[in-house]
Amino acid sequence: MCLYLLNMIDNVKHRQIYLIFLFAIAFISCKQDNRPDVSHINLDIKIDRFDKSLYANKSKNPSEVNMQMAKSYGLFYDDYIHRMIGSPQYSNDEVLNTLFKDQAYTDLTKDVDSIFPNLKLQEAGLIETFKYIKYYYPKAKIPKFISFVSGFAYQMPVGDDYLGIGLDMFLGKDSKFYKAIVQSVPLYLSRRFTPEYIVPRVAETYAHEELFLEPDENHTLLSKMIFQGKILYFLDQVLPESTADSIKIGYSTEQLEWAKQFQGDIWAYFLENNYLYETDYQKIQVFLSEGPFTPGLGENRNSAPKLGIWTGWQIVRKYMEENPKITLQQLMADQDAQKILNQSKYKPKQK
Repeated sequence: MCLYLLNMIDNVKHRQIYLIFLFAIAFISCKQDNRPDVSHINLDIKIDRFDKSLYANKSKNPSEVNMQMAKSYGLFYDDYIHRMIGSPQYSNDEVLNTLFKDQAYTDLTKDVDSIFPNLKLQEAGLIETFKYIKYYYPKAKIPKFISFVSGFAYQMPVGDDYLGIGLDMFLGKDSKFYKAIVQSVPLYLSRRFTPEYIVPRVAETYAHEELFLEPDENHTLLSKMIFQGKILYFLDQVLPESTADSIKIGYSTEQLEWAKQFQGDIWAYFLENNYLYETDYQKIQVFLSEGPFTPGLGENRNSAPKLGIWTGWQIVRKYMEENPKITLQQLMADQDAQKILNQSKYKPKQK
């Protein structure tokens, strides 16, 4: 059929355009085929705007607002009042009265509302993500998603029946508020406080808190690397395909390129220093924790942080590439880090 059509087109330029068109169709089709079809999964996710509801009642009597909010938001409201912005030693009315009179709360809430007049984009991303999660784990329970403002106290708290989204911690890296709190929230963290991080951080938090709890016996650097690598591989499978690797792991573009460029050197560093089977957390946490860079690696502090997690991610990706019959569910249930390393045949070349 394709040959027949091509023979009917005499103009070479038209043929080239036609071939490019066919190639594009084939490329798109192949890309779509990489993921399972989830169109049959019916899912509707709405993020409850607690932040808007609370601020809308700012001029009312605190006692009245307290009763209304407690009825509508239950456990979340109790956590919000007593853990996120207040403490058990103060009554709900006292906390609300103080909050509503605070000009900083008013300013922050208005800024949040200007950046997030609605959350349709984030809801669409969550629907796509949780369709894939439900495909792989049909019994997974989807929590209530509630947005709030806590004055930078909490970004993504998890309760018995909710997952909270602190919108004041996703205002954009250049927000004037983040410059004012740099002593408590350094810039290497707040640069990730952008709207595009909301869906990936929800998926990551949900994976850690609801689906895949880290085994108590994970003491070696290798076991922790592989566990965290599996979480990131899980994100590969469920997040929208447009999600950049840098956002999944929280790297800047420069940090991601550095990690790719020196992947072999990073691996050699772990091997030469016998870090893989180290269990002293003081020694290995530098490769797992947040930070502006990894001490001891790179020049002029230009290395990427969390290199244990990054490397674990690459090992798991290589393992799944080498073992195409292994399902995502089998991977996530497998706690044998050594087997995954061995069967990954992971041997990146040094620079």
